[in-house]
Amino acid sequence: MKTEILYQDQALLIVRKPSGLAVQTAAIGKPDVVSELKNALADRGRKGKDEPYLGIIHRLDQPVEGLLVFAKTKEAAAALTSQLARGELKKRYYAVVCGQPPNDQGELVDYLYKDKNQRAQILSPADSHFKEARRAVLHYRICQKIAFGDCRLSLAEISIETGRFHQIRAQMAHAGMPLLGDVKYGNEESFQAAEKLGIGSAALCAFDISLRHPVTKRPMHFQIRPGAKAFSFFEIETDPKGSL
Repeated sequence: MKTEILYQDQALLIVRKPSGLAVQTAAIGKPDVVSELKNALADRGRKGKDEPYLGIIHRLDQPVEGLLVFAKTKEAAAALTSQLARGELKKRYYAVVCGQPPNDQGELVDYLYKDKNQRAQILSPADSHFKEARRAVLHYRICQKIAFGDCRLSLAEISIETGRFHQIRAQMAHAGMPLLGDVKYGNEESFQAAEKLGIGSAALCAFDISLRHPVTKRPMHFQIRPGAKAFSFFEIETDPKGSL
């Protein structure tokens, strides 16, 4: 199983999704996180019973690695979904971006919509009234900057106020900070840097998640260290031990 279970009890699962694995796919025979977890739950004493319940609370793009929470009961799913809607289920991301922005922190506010080619498109302010547009807000902080010759990279910590389709990848690229290795939203500079450094996937990791247990209400906090090669160029400190 590619998905790593970091914590589980009767109400929820905290897992690490690897880069390249979809959270859920309609393609027959292709692995995904949901299928792997349901198979794992079925193997643990549930054979012969109904398919185990697994509630999807939030998602990560297929190229993205990181932390996900799943509910094991409908009641837990409702409680966790409510936390997400109220902004109480918090996630932080690390991204390796091309370039070294003059401002070490900032807020990005855009209007996005998903086009027929499964891309997030950013509208101009004049078109923000478009009925399919959704307001997208993120905050970034540049943690470190490095250079390999003329290849300049930055490690950014990102948090989002809204959960839009491809939000981080599209907004950062639109702001002139495309993610290293992102073949969908990158530019010529980021493509060349990725080829030079041997990076084949978008350098984005959901490294931190905090929430309240849906039953006990106790705070829970988990962190992981990004595993992709792009992050190995930086000094990253994380606490891999979850707190309950």
